[in-house]
Amino acid sequence: MLRPRSVRVSAWPRLTRRGGSLMIVGVLLLAVSLWFDLRDILLLAFVGIAMPVAAAVFVVVRGPRLAVTRGFAPAVVAAGGWTRVAIVVKNRGRRTFDGAHWRDTVPEGLMGPPESILPAVGPYEGVLPSGDDTVRLEYRLRMPRRGVFSIGPLRIGVADPFGLARIDRDVGTGHEVVVTPRITPLDAALGSAASIDGVVHGLRRRTHPNSDELIAREYRYGDPLRRVNWAATARRGELMVREEEQRGDPEARILLDTTLSGHPEGSLRRDDDDGAHFGFELGIEVAASIGMHLLERGFRVRCTQVADPERGVIPGAAFGGAYRMPGGDRMFLEDLARLDRPGRASRHWAEPAQSDAHPRAREARSPGFAVLVDPDEQDARALVALRPSFEPAVAFATDGVSRHVLDLLEDADWRVVRVRRPAEIGDAWSGIATTPRERAAHAP
Repeated sequence: MLRPRSVRVSAWPRLTRRGGSLMIVGVLLLAVSLWFDLRDILLLAFVGIAMPVAAAVFVVVRGPRLAVTRGFAPAVVAAGGWTRVAIVVKNRGRRTFDGAHWRDTVPEGLMGPPESILPAVGPYEGVLPSGDDTVRLEYRLRMPRRGVFSIGPLRIGVADPFGLARIDRDVGTGHEVVVTPRITPLDAALGSAASIDGVVHGLRRRTHPNSDELIAREYRYGDPLRRVNWAATARRGELMVREEEQRGDPEARILLDTTLSGHPEGSLRRDDDDGAHFGFELGIEVAASIGMHLLERGFRVRCTQVADPERGVIPGAAFGGAYRMPGGDRMFLEDLARLDRPGRASRHWAEPAQSDAHPRAREARSPGFAVLVDPDEQDARALVALRPSFEPAVAFATDGVSRHVLDLLEDADWRVVRVRRPAEIGDAWSGIATTPRERAAHAP
């Protein structure tokens, strides 16, 4: 659907090289005619000055009446990938619009299309859905980094017939394209539903020895006899039937360091030319790879902040940062794509009391993965307090994590794995399967 017409002047009219030269000649002729009292060339001087001025007025008055819509294929693209931008320009005016140039504006750091000639657009046709009043433009755009980028508006350059003046106008509005983090395929044999889910259900069997009673109830009139639970009937001495067992998806937890509070405020290190924080982007890639791996294997994944474990990674994240298939993979990646660049945030979470630090005996522990970029001691103590809730508990640490924080986590029985660049994500995940004794045996 075409958006409403929106045309804005992006700059004042400017003279072209031809128009500027004519203006200079006119001013020189005017000076000569006044100095030497040559009234015969005074008319030429006025013409040389008036024509560029008239051309500037012409391009200001000649405002295009255009409607622009923009589509992306695909609309959600992975970082480093390409998307095809399709632009439909429709003339809403009663006159043919031609002789203009177009260029789509893109954010800094992206390479948009070069300026090109806009094909002639015929007068508005209200009957036909598409005709000579519609022009379709296409180009490919590479998205080098994660984020949400506004592409547009379309910049139209209008010049006068003599090419003396030109004005650029922004037509339409920008359209968002979502660029998700890069995903590293992880070893399917590690961290699979069979292995991690087996840990969870093993704990459940130990904490619920009489699990039959959890899915059995008293017989009610109308219950089919095929649902009679004979073991529970013999144990209770009354007729018991099986309830339909509602087995929820196994849950895994990802805690992402989003505040980078380990260094003083204002000293965040910017590693990329566009000001992005390399460690922060690496942490997002690690979280995205782990989350997608778990979602594809049937896990319900919660992705929250280290500084505030009850909040999703971004304000308004789906279900407080909880994702499940089907559809959860796309929502998870889009939420990570919309995650702002690192900055300090107020803390809304206090370390639990000692009595609440350990899970109750009848609660099963779920797998927990912490992705750390530059946490402070308070973040580390928050993870220490959460350690009894996770099994296994693995912390992926980038180069920005201090040795003191790592010692705190290791003393609390967190498994710490170092990740220094994206190429090491797969190896870091594979390293979870080895025990400390095996790692020492293979060490040089």
